[in-house]
Amino acid sequence: MQYFEDIQVGAKASFGRYEVTREEVVAFASKFDPQPFHLSDEAAAATHFGRLSASGWHTCAMTMAMVVENLKANRQAGLGSPGVDELRWLKPVYPGDVLRCETEILDKRPSQSRPEMGSFRSRMTVLNQDDVPVMTFTSIGLVQTRPKA
Repeated sequence: MQYFEDIQVGAKASFGRYEVTREEVVAFASKFDPQPFHLSDEAAAATHFGRLSASGWHTCAMTMAMVVENLKANRQAGLGSPGVDELRWLKPVYPGDVLRCETEILDKRPSQSRPEMGSFRSRMTVLNQDDVPVMTFTSIGLVQTRPKA
């Protein structure tokens, strides 16, 4: 179990593998982001996307799926997150792309009011199969401090 004290500023990790399918792109867009370029090849061809592309919010959801799988394999005494900053969709994500994550711990600090927890900021970069960054954001994580013996 990784606690606040175990988190090292500057630490980097690479994880995840997510295959983007046409069916999932259309299903997500149909329910949550029904813009034409997320729903049909014909509509997307008339835009700068050139072809059907995933919603940026879908890219966020796929990233979260990879993050959770990584946390299952590398248990952390996590307490959730108060949010993300500087979310950027850099390149379109297309059906057939295979995504992965790289993260770096930027800083950490103990809570001033809650000694049982601390927070850390990390930069997430999501890359496609060609190692092209498609999305970045800075997240804030809350994590327990190591219990006293």
